[in-house]
Amino acid sequence: MIAAEDCALEILPKIDFAGVSDSGAVNKQIRTQLVHMLAVVLDLDIDAGNITNLGWQRENILEILIRLFARKLADLVRQGMPRRYIDSEEDLPSLRGRLNVTRQFTTFAATPQKLACQFDALSPDIALNQIMKAAVRRLASVSASTENQRLLRELAFVYADISPVPVPALRWAELVLDRTNSRWRELVSLAKLLLGDRFQTTSAGSGRGFSLLFEMNTLFEEYVARMLKRALNGSGLNVHAQGGGLYCLQDISTGAQRFLTRPDLLLRENGSTELIIDTKWKLLSLSGRDNLEISTCSDDDQITSTSSPVVINTSNARTAPV
Repeated sequence: MIAAEDCALEILPKIDFAGVSDSGAVNKQIRTQLVHMLAVVLDLDIDAGNITNLGWQRENILEILIRLFARKLADLVRQGMPRRYIDSEEDLPSLRGRLNVTRQFTTFAATPQKLACQFDALSPDIALNQIMKAAVRRLASVSASTENQRLLRELAFVYADISPVPVPALRWAELVLDRTNSRWRELVSLAKLLLGDRFQTTSAGSGRGFSLLFEMNTLFEEYVARMLKRALNGSGLNVHAQGGGLYCLQDISTGAQRFLTRPDLLLRENGSTELIIDTKWKLLSLSGRDNLEISTCSDDDQITSTSSPVVINTSNARTAPV
């Protein structure tokens, strides 16, 4: 999704739905499938009510994600905004907490009627709420949907007393999710997506715009890994994404290892690799070609000839394309 002030461009992934010819219905199913994949990867719980009322056919994927975020955020805010104790300093007529001795006997040496106090205050102005406010402000600037703008205005009013923090300055490292605020975990994942922390590629510049772009190979690979973990739960097989780390070639003359392998998925049982899986976001062609138009070696994986002799290390692990 690429949006500017007066226009928006939606680029949908290639998903083949047999028997569906209407372009509107096809786009609806593609958006539904894409959001489903994102929900699995980001651990989002999307209930049936949200699925049916998100405007799949009339809205683009950005507006659908904004509406999903705004509705979930509104539901959580109604249950109460999270608060934490933060260190505070304030000059008061009576002591609160403990006295800042250094400041008291320097700044207020001549005015003892004020006390330099240090205390812990329960405040909503914390990293979690600042991230949510930043997401609301960012989405309000790009949404063209009347319904979404209404929801975001209501949320902006709720977060009016939270300090505005620019997106690059958000304190993700200070974000603490524990049993007291674990219900916010989904919103944090969705906010990361919409603010550009996951999958998204953005362009720097002075123009006002927004982009939400996914590398489908990466998204599909993580989606398959999550689904395999669910399917194989309790079977004794463990799924390892981007595992491996073995070298496939060895230089005979020097003994140096060459070409480090990093398979997309490994299925292991009792420490032994049982299956190697390579995931590809690609429509398979059944036109008679033996390899179904799957390239056996990508441009960046091609092995060039060398002057030194090499020996190939092989294993008996089975391989399977997905």
